[in-house]
Amino acid sequence: MPSSPSRYFKHFLTSETALRRRFERDAGQMRFTGRTPKSAVSWQKKARAKFARHLGLHLFEKCPAHPRKRASVRVGDLIREEWVIQTERDVWMPFYLFIPPEARKGKVPLVLCPHGHGSAGKWATGGRHDIPAMRPLIRQYNYDYGVQLARAGFITACPDARGFGERRETANHGDRKTAYLFQSQSCHQLMLAGAPLGLNVQGMWTWDLMRLVDHLVRDPRIDSRRIGCVGLSGGGLQTLALAAVDTRIRAAVDSGYFYGVRESLQVTNFHCDCNLVPGLWNDFDMGDIGALIAPRGFFIETGDKDPLNGASGLDNVASQLKISRRVFSALGAATKLKQHIFPGDHRWCGKRSIPWMQDQLV
Repeated sequence: MPSSPSRYFKHFLTSETALRRRFERDAGQMRFTGRTPKSAVSWQKKARAKFARHLGLHLFEKCPAHPRKRASVRVGDLIREEWVIQTERDVWMPFYLFIPPEARKGKVPLVLCPHGHGSAGKWATGGRHDIPAMRPLIRQYNYDYGVQLARAGFITACPDARGFGERRETANHGDRKTAYLFQSQSCHQLMLAGAPLGLNVQGMWTWDLMRLVDHLVRDPRIDSRRIGCVGLSGGGLQTLALAAVDTRIRAAVDSGYFYGVRESLQVTNFHCDCNLVPGLWNDFDMGDIGALIAPRGFFIETGDKDPLNGASGLDNVASQLKISRRVFSALGAATKLKQHIFPGDHRWCGKRSIPWMQDQLV
């Protein structure tokens, strides 16, 4: 029998087994069980309202955006505009807006490009190769999908999520002395400050993206009927949540953030506080949230070696596709749910998802 890892205790009395059993007993209570279009629409109405409640969206208050344009820079054949808007009182969101040549000829579709962790915010999705520290990061994760999609003919918006880039909280400001802090995040601080008020980081991110859409649909260069959203990792989290609650999002690409939460978030519980939404798992797994996107377009990118897929790998992803597919099929939209499994680990691919987005937003 192996010796204990502790000098003082022969064994430990942990709560992990009890929590996993509780998950098996209580999780997924909002699962869709119907088969007809009517039952799917009824389920979506109830489930969308409940998911929005979990995110705390009813606790935020709208305010004037007070948009300010800070700069305009030519990047090849693109124009990179730099903006900041107010998303709630005293809360400001900076973002890049990439304008392709197609916008000179008339209205073009908009694609939001939220970033994930370890990204330095919009610097990654906005392809800031001119910042030396960003080059290996962008190369490793193929992270500049905001630029890739703009070159495919979309206007793209690359915001800083709360806690990232220019929006890091005080404890993460000191990158002059501690260089790695420039790509750190403040999700823990935001969660500690927000949870006692009924707020969570996912809700903050979702609210901000909804307000960004409110602002951008007024831009005369943008076709407000053709809006998409794509994201890698934590950007996939943001994309999934936004598309689930905001039906203005006509097509969504979730890269590297679609798997069964028990394996990937409960058992492998080293993930960031931004995954914490109290009570969420009692009602929803990721497949249930993905089902709220139906009958709109939903594309899932999965690296076959992505460690975040969980211990069972691609099977843990397939389990959630199966859940989402029930609602897509009930609504006669089975072809609107797509997946691309690519060779590789945790990174953005885009090989099939970008052409797919072009097809969805024609």
